[in-house]
Amino acid sequence: MKVLITGGYGFIGSHVAERFHQEGYDVIIIDNLTTGKKENVTIKHKSYQLSIEDPKCVEVFKSHKIEVVVHLAAQVSVANSVSNPIADAGSNIVGLVNMLNLATTYGVKKFIYASSAAVYGIQKELPITEEMECAPISPYGMSKLSGEMYCEKWERLYGLQTLGFRFSNVYGPRQDAVGEGGVISIFTNRLLTEQPLVVHGDGEQTRDFIYVEDVAFAVYRGANSPQTGIYNLSVNEQTSVNRIIEVLNEIQPVSEIVHKEKRAGDIEHSVLDNRKVMRDLDWSPLYTIEEGLAKTVAHFKKESKKPLKAEKRSPSPARVKARKILSKAIPTLETLVAFGLITWLTFIYPSSGSGVIDLKLFFITIIGIMHGSRQAMLAVVLSTALFTYQKLEGGRDVISLTYDTDFFFQLAIYLFVGLVIGYTIERKKTIIKQQAYELDEMNNRYVFLDRIYTDVRDVKDELQTRILNAGDSYGKIYAATKELESLEPEHVFNSAVSVVKSIMHVKKVKIYVVNKPQTYLRLMASSGYDASGLAKSLKVAEHAYLNEVINTGAIYRNEHLREDVPLMVAPLFHNEKVTAIIAIDDLSFESFSMYHQNLFKITTDLISSALNKAFTHISATESQRYYEDSIILKPEVFSDIVTSKKKMYEDYGVPYLLLNTECFDLSTSATAEYLSTKLRETDYLGMDYAGNLLILLSNTSKDDEEIIVNRLAHDSIILTATEE
Repeated sequence: MKVLITGGYGFIGSHVAERFHQEGYDVIIIDNLTTGKKENVTIKHKSYQLSIEDPKCVEVFKSHKIEVVVHLAAQVSVANSVSNPIADAGSNIVGLVNMLNLATTYGVKKFIYASSAAVYGIQKELPITEEMECAPISPYGMSKLSGEMYCEKWERLYGLQTLGFRFSNVYGPRQDAVGEGGVISIFTNRLLTEQPLVVHGDGEQTRDFIYVEDVAFAVYRGANSPQTGIYNLSVNEQTSVNRIIEVLNEIQPVSEIVHKEKRAGDIEHSVLDNRKVMRDLDWSPLYTIEEGLAKTVAHFKKESKKPLKAEKRSPSPARVKARKILSKAIPTLETLVAFGLITWLTFIYPSSGSGVIDLKLFFITIIGIMHGSRQAMLAVVLSTALFTYQKLEGGRDVISLTYDTDFFFQLAIYLFVGLVIGYTIERKKTIIKQQAYELDEMNNRYVFLDRIYTDVRDVKDELQTRILNAGDSYGKIYAATKELESLEPEHVFNSAVSVVKSIMHVKKVKIYVVNKPQTYLRLMASSGYDASGLAKSLKVAEHAYLNEVINTGAIYRNEHLREDVPLMVAPLFHNEKVTAIIAIDDLSFESFSMYHQNLFKITTDLISSALNKAFTHISATESQRYYEDSIILKPEVFSDIVTSKKKMYEDYGVPYLLLNTECFDLSTSATAEYLSTKLRETDYLGMDYAGNLLILLSNTSKDDEEIIVNRLAHDSIILTATEE
C-alpha cells in the first residue's frame, strides 16, 4: 500500500512517515522544505519538493496509485497568520483543496487531515469536547476550521473518506527550537546550552502535551479505520509550565529560571477531551510526560554532539534598507564620477568639443549602455549643463543662446542619443529577464518530469528484476521488455506484439485501442490473424467479455472456449482508465492455466508502464509535436510514426494507407479541422518535409482507398494515395 504524506519532512510528518514505513507502507513525501528538513527522514521513500498548491502535484498522483493521504503540510505560525493572512489561506485552504481534489480524482481511499486546538479559541469549560462551539481567535484557527468544513463537504459530495485530528500541544524529537517552536523544545534547547528558562507569568498556565510518537500511531490507526469525522488528539491531562521545568530539572539541573510578564492574549488553561478517539480508534497515549521529556532531551543531546552548521542570520532591517539605498546610489555615483572625468578631459582638450569626437556624446552613450534610460537622462542633463557652461565661458550670453539653432540642435542630439540608447538597453534587459524566467520555468518543469520518469523507470526496473530472479522461465521477460523502451506510443504498441508473442509463446496477438467514451475499440496492431477476417473495430456493447474487461479492469479468460472470443484478454491502463486491450489466441491447452494468466498479467503490466511513460512524455512535449493551435504533427514526428507503421506492415502484415491532400479555397488549418472530424483515434494528420499535408490511416489497405476518399470527400480537397 502507498501513503502520501504532505509536509513529511517536518516535525510531525517525519514521525508519521517512519510509522507507516514500519507497518509496511510505501511512503511518498511532498514537502517544499520551507520548515521541513530532509535529514529528518532516513527511511526509504519517494520524495517531491513541491508546494501543496502547486499544479505539478497532479503528476505525483498520476505516477503512484496512492491509497492514503496524510495531509500535514501547513502554515503553522499564528503570528504569521495575523501578519500575512493571504499566505496563511494560500497554504492552509488552497493547498488543502488541491490535495482533496487530487485525492478524489485519483481514487484515494482515506484522507487524513491535521487540524488544531486553535479552532476552539478561548473556552471556559474544560476539558474541551468535539461538540463544543468553535470560535477561533486567529486567522490560523479560522483556516484550520475552514479546512475541516472542506473535508466534511468533500466526503458528502464525492464519497472521499476524510478523518481530521485536532492536535493539542505536540512535542518530541526534531521539533524546531527556534522562533515559535513549542515551549518544550525551547526549554530543552536552553537547558542543554545552559541558558536561563524564560517563563511568561507565574508558570501555572497549563497545556495538554502529547508526545509525537503517540500522534503518529493515532494517524496510522486512523488510516486503517473506517471512522471519519473530527477527533481531538490529546492526552487529556493538564500539565503546567512549572511541572515541565520540574521534570527537566530531574533530567538535567536547570541553571536559572527567569520570570517575565504574561503575554497578552495567552490562554490560561487548555485541555482536550480524548475519550472519543480512544473509543472509536482503539487508541490510547503510551508516553507519560516524564517518558516523553526523557526521550526528547536524549534526542536533543545527541543532535548537539553533531558538528554545528554555521547559522545564517538574517540581516537587520536597517542594514537591508542601507543596502537597497546603496545599490540604487551606485549607478548615480558612477555617472557623476564619469562626468567628472569627462569635464576634466573637456577642459584639458577644449578642441575635442568640436573636433573629431564629442566627449559628452561619448559619455551619454557609455552611461546609457551601462545603466539604462534613467542614468542616460541624468547624463543628458549633465552634458547639457556642461555644454551650456562651455558656451557661456566662450563669451556667449544666455539671451543669445536662446536664438542659436546650432546650440539647440546639439542639445537635441544629446537628448536623442540618450533616449534611444536608454530605451534600447531597458528593452534588452526586459527581454533577457523574461527569457531567463521562461528558461527557469522550463528547467524546473524538466527536472520535475525527469524525476517522475525516473520513478516510473525504477518501478519498472524493480518489477523486471523480480521477474528475472523468479526463475529461468521468467528470464526471457527481461530481454523481451527491452523492446518497450520507447517514448512513442506507436513504437510501444508495435513492440508489445512481439513481446507478448515471445513471452506467451503464441502466434496470434491483437491490440485494440479504446476510444474516450469507451464505446468502441479500434484495431491498433495484430499478428498471426487473417486480415480479411479480423475486425477493425469492435462495439463494446456487443461483446460481453469487452464489457467485463473495461468495467472490472481484470484479465478475462475464455473458460468456455467460445470460438468467437479470444482465449485471454488483458487491459492496459493510463490515468487509472482502460486505454487499450491485448488479446491472445492459439495458446496450447497445457498453457491455459493460472500460471500463464499471471504471466500474461505481468507482461501487460510492463506494457502499461511503458505506455504511461510514453503518454507522459507526449503530454510534456505536446508543443514540440504539433504545430501551434492545431492537430497537425510536425514532419519529424509524423515521419517517425509512418516508419513505425511501415515496420508493423513488414513484420506482421498490418496495412496502412498514406493519403496526400491538395487544398483549394481552404487553408491548411481549415482542411485539418474538417478532416479531424472524419478520422478515427488511430489515424494521424501530419506534414512532410516538403510542406504537404498527409493523412495516415491505420489498418487500412489500398483496396479501401476509394471508400476512404468518398468518406472524406470535400469540394475543396483532393485526396490521392502516396508513398512515404
